[in-house]
Amino acid sequence: MTDARFYLILCAVSVTVLAVCILVIKKSFTRMKKQFETLRESFEDLNRLNEKLRMDRHDYLNHLQVVYGLMELGEYDEMTSYLKKVYKELLKTGKAIKTSKAAINALFAAKMAEAEKNGVELVIEVKSALKNLNVEDWELCKVLSNLIDNALKALEDVEKGEKRIRIDIMEDREGYYFSVENNGPEIPENMQKKIFQKGYSSKKEEGHGMGLSIVTEILKKNGGTIDLKSNETETCFTVFFSL
Repeated sequence: MTDARFYLILCAVSVTVLAVCILVIKKSFTRMKKQFETLRESFEDLNRLNEKLRMDRHDYLNHLQVVYGLMELGEYDEMTSYLKKVYKELLKTGKAIKTSKAAINALFAAKMAEAEKNGVELVIEVKSALKNLNVEDWELCKVLSNLIDNALKALEDVEKGEKRIRIDIMEDREGYYFSVENNGPEIPENMQKKIFQKGYSSKKEEGHGMGLSIVTEILKKNGGTIDLKSNETETCFTVFFSL
């Protein structure tokens, strides 16, 4: 009887340990799957950025030939207009590759193309190379990608006037700051805390909750914080990572 009871207890303990192991493995697999998906997206963004840079390089000679031809013909006004268009296009790529993190540069390039496609003016100001930021690139990409996607979604409701998103990346003695600002509708004060909750959604704010809950999880893991300010003219999310 004692032996039977011992074996029952042993079996119960074994089953419990096995169940715990399965849960741990499942949780690790889910985390690795999310990481893989983000890395895959970053890899695709890098490929698109590299392709864009190759195309720009290939076009340099063609642009120079056009400018030289216009100069030879004395079409200076036309030449100036052409150069302005070329410079504006090249400036878009240049603004997206100012950090030391290739994945972030590729993400910015991809989001700039998406914003342009949707009629949104996306301005990026980079005042830090992010060299000493102790956050995994794939996690930082996830944070910024969700914030930019939320800004783009907010601007879908803007029917009149310009649609604008501004991204600022800065650092000081305290740490690194990432702000994503848009001129979309105001987020009501009673919703500003709710949108960070996992699974939260409403008809008006559909899509905010899940993305922002992912941002919150990553920030919590890395000791970061997020601040939200919203009024009738602009909504701004600011992420902070201390040194």
